[in-house]
Amino acid sequence: MIKIENLQNYKILITGASGFIGSNLAKRLLENYPEIKQVIGLDNMNDYYDVHIKEARLAELQKLENYVFVKGNLADKDTVTGIFEQYHPDIVVNLAAQAGVRYSITNPDAYIESNLIGFYNILEACRHYPVEHLVYASSSSVYGSNKKVPYSTDDKVDNPVSLYAATKKSNELMAHAYSKLYEIPSTGLRFFTVYGPAGRPDMAYFGFTNKLVNGETIKIFNYGNCKRDFTYIDDIVEGVIRVMKKAPEKKKGEDGLPIPPYAIYNIGNSNPENLLDFVQILSEELIRAGVLPENYDFEAHKELVPMQHGDVPVTYADTSALERDFGFKPHTSLRDGLRKFAEWYKNFYM
Repeated sequence: MIKIENLQNYKILITGASGFIGSNLAKRLLENYPEIKQVIGLDNMNDYYDVHIKEARLAELQKLENYVFVKGNLADKDTVTGIFEQYHPDIVVNLAAQAGVRYSITNPDAYIESNLIGFYNILEACRHYPVEHLVYASSSSVYGSNKKVPYSTDDKVDNPVSLYAATKKSNELMAHAYSKLYEIPSTGLRFFTVYGPAGRPDMAYFGFTNKLVNGETIKIFNYGNCKRDFTYIDDIVEGVIRVMKKAPEKKKGEDGLPIPPYAIYNIGNSNPENLLDFVQILSEELIRAGVLPENYDFEAHKELVPMQHGDVPVTYADTSALERDFGFKPHTSLRDGLRKFAEWYKNFYM
């Protein structure tokens, strides 16, 4: 690996910069690395979920020095090329994507446009305007219904159970091809169920909270027999920054041809939580924060239902490679993370 000793005068492009992970990453970089010359954020600010949350994230970032925001679509090649031509980023972190497993069942076009065409545009730009490192978001969903747990990056991932997962696996294949052909150092990160304050409203913890506040019933899939490897946003951001600063090394093979400077890592908490336990902790923290009244009757608002299409019964990250190469392992407990979410929710909505 090539270690980037410091980020002195670096220009970093973050796509999906008003998204959950992108905005937190940009904020951490600008606040903790004053030597960075510029963070360029690209986002199309679409309305897949409440735009007010994206606008609030963007407003926070625009208070910081050295932040440049470009509103545009990743699938528009001229927009992407124009950013590379104007700013010549040293590192690219591609977090823009159409997210969500369930939405991909009813709106496949959005996934092909953003996750395939958009990512292709990024790869082409990195080819014509060489970068030191391309880091991009993959997903734990690429593991599909693999029976072996924990999920290792050495496992075969050829059986996606949703179009979303298929597009993320495609990103890994595309990045590998470009790394091989054009020696673009690239690292894919398979994120596991990211949560926290100002997160995505389509995620279970957020959606459940909205429903409970409105007195609606929450549906717990697979009759509660699901486990998720919940990973707190701060841990995700720390992992991304550590990975960003170490690019896979360019090497030649025995045949004299380049070995792709390419890597994949899991970033997860390695501690899957049962959904019923998760709902219990969430409910306790919502009461503690004053989002819900102390006498709230959870049992009356819970419904156990069958598994739905595109979902998997368990996600569980093997993070040994991340620990080995970067000395880092996510560690925030679910209770601590949900407490911070509940407090944020109270402040933002109430």
